[in-house]
Amino acid sequence: MAAKQPIQDSKTGRWTFLSNHGHVLLAIARQPDSRIRDIAESVGITERAVLRIIAEMEAAGYLAHRRNGRRNSYRVRTKLPLRHPIEDHQQVAALLQLAVGPADSRGSTP
Repeated sequence: MAAKQPIQDSKTGRWTFLSNHGHVLLAIARQPDSRIRDIAESVGITERAVLRIIAEMEAAGYLAHRRNGRRNSYRVRTKLPLRHPIEDHQQVAALLQLAVGPADSRGSTP
């Protein structure tokens, strides 16, 4: 198994095909009970940025959360369309299937 490359910002010339919003969504789809700290570390952004992104996705209806003790459990709404006009003919489920794999019990819902 190859070592995971460190995430770097655009100042270093490294770029990705997905935005931070997409990366946060994928991290939550993989681990719906993840802590904000863990999501921030896996995406390579600050905890504050993760909180802002989650709030934006919840306001738009793409995420919902439920409190489990001191932690949140997130649910991705997979039947909603992707947001950019180039891909708005596809649903969130298509992105998740491409990047995470077939739907299972990971916290994704219609």
